[in-house]
Amino acid sequence: MAGHSKWANIQHRKGRQDAARSKLFSKLSKEITVAAKMGDPDPEKNPRLRLAVKAAKSQSMPKDVIDRAIKKSQAGEGDDYTEIRYEGYGPNGIAVIVEALTDNLNRTASNVRSYFTKCGGNLGQTGSVSHGFDRLGEISYAAEASDADTVMMAALEAGAEDVESDDEGHFIYCAMEDLAEVSDALEKELGESTESKLVWKPHARTEVDLETAQKLMKLIDMLEEDDDVQTVTHNFDVPEDVAAQL
Repeated sequence: MAGHSKWANIQHRKGRQDAARSKLFSKLSKEITVAAKMGDPDPEKNPRLRLAVKAAKSQSMPKDVIDRAIKKSQAGEGDDYTEIRYEGYGPNGIAVIVEALTDNLNRTASNVRSYFTKCGGNLGQTGSVSHGFDRLGEISYAAEASDADTVMMAALEAGAEDVESDDEGHFIYCAMEDLAEVSDALEKELGESTESKLVWKPHARTEVDLETAQKLMKLIDMLEEDDDVQTVTHNFDVPEDVAAQL
């Protein structure tokens, strides 16, 4: 597998820090409500809901807001959301996967298509780029949480498939259907993780130049600003000399 992208991790953290708190909470609440509506409202009996609640807690979402999102699903309140995935190409053919929860498919499709077009890319058919990614569970720990050897041993014992450790942290990968189980097992050995989520992991990453990186950053920003978009994944990386210019 390709190594974990330090640039992607740095940008992900920066995005979390820069994001408007209300917008971030809105997206997290939406996922909690959908997860609870699709399964059991008890996180212990609903792996997807458990992961959604964990993600919310990692962003310091108040417990009462989390509880309200769960209760909303049981009260039949709010809109019915449809999960949809868009796949396309950014500038220079960079693969981009966009996951959304929407109550208006026409609106979301139109918006996503316009973002790609404005940034020199184009929206493709479902499956046009996802074949270049693996759908996996990813569990993250801070670099100081433990040493690489300890994390590797704990991950293997928990049933994980791969571990990547660097100065940005430890990233543990497992089959998507095993995420909740592996995450719970790791917490018993290593303590609470920084994050547990499903990801699209690219088979390989493509380094980009300054101009392409700037266009891609614009595209990702536009997508992440959209209220319907939950996640944006790509397969590019930025060399250190280019990153220094951004």
